[in-house]
Amino acid sequence: MMGCTDRHARYLMRLLSRRALLYTEMIAVPALEHGDRGRLLAFNAEEHPIAVQIGGHDPEPLGRAAALAEAAGYDEINLNVGCPSARVQAGSFGARLMAEPDRVARIVEAMRRRTSVPITVKTRLGIDRNDSFDHLARFVARLRDAGCDALVLHARKAWLDGVNPRENRELPPLRYDVASAVARAFPDLPVVLNGGLRTLAQCQDQCADFAGFMIGRESYANPWMLAEVDPRLFGATAPSHSREAVLEAYTDYVDRECARGIPLGMLVRPLLGLFRGQPGARRWRRTLMEAARHLGAGAEILTCPMDVAPALPDSAAA
Repeated sequence: MMGCTDRHARYLMRLLSRRALLYTEMIAVPALEHGDRGRLLAFNAEEHPIAVQIGGHDPEPLGRAAALAEAAGYDEINLNVGCPSARVQAGSFGARLMAEPDRVARIVEAMRRRTSVPITVKTRLGIDRNDSFDHLARFVARLRDAGCDALVLHARKAWLDGVNPRENRELPPLRYDVASAVARAFPDLPVVLNGGLRTLAQCQDQCADFAGFMIGRESYANPWMLAEVDPRLFGATAPSHSREAVLEAYTDYVDRECARGIPLGMLVRPLLGLFRGQPGARRWRRTLMEAARHLGAGAEILTCPMDVAPALPDSAAA
């Protein structure tokens, strides 16, 4: 979710659900050690509960990064052992770490020593030809024994060579059955299912074996789906009753952020899927992006156009 789940997108998501746990983009440890830590770790107080996802391969720097994240106020620290991108592989972390279970265990131990908040790991079913259940079970056992508090399991393996990140999200088959077997084999380790989940109904169909569900790209492309989370999964009242109400609340946020010098284009981008499937949504997205490019434009461009009908139920959408 690099380039997607920044703090502005997460603020919008929090207007849709108070209960969902939000995750940051992955932050590489070298960036934290040598870059602008304040900017990289910044989030809005309204985003709680929030987890920071970090990536790296050296236990001690990762332990220090975890301590920085806890000091910044994050509720959970998640180690990425699932990203297969070439850039991440070049740094010897992400999914490549699945080939080094002992190193990953040492990383979890180092993070555990430096923090008191939950330490979780996001990973895949395997990499390349190392995709047997026995290999995965041994890997998960090492994480559990090292002090991992929960496992976020993308129910696909990853190919490390010859396949780009998008293809790695689509070509390896989804194996919810294998993910379920992991959850049953480790009843003392909460397992969160990730991968290919597009609706809450789909999550509920898989709910028997899992402690929770991670929905990534669909929640960014169609944020309104999150409006169902609180009433449907938690029995709580949704914080917003309509897309129009969400837009109004987010407009106030845009006004404040523009006053702080944040580029309008960055603030508009998370909104583009809010009216997905509604009449006029495509024209509204185009108009919004064009208006955001104008020098001096501000929150006033977010007025909901008349040809978008946010009050219509999804079933009535074109």
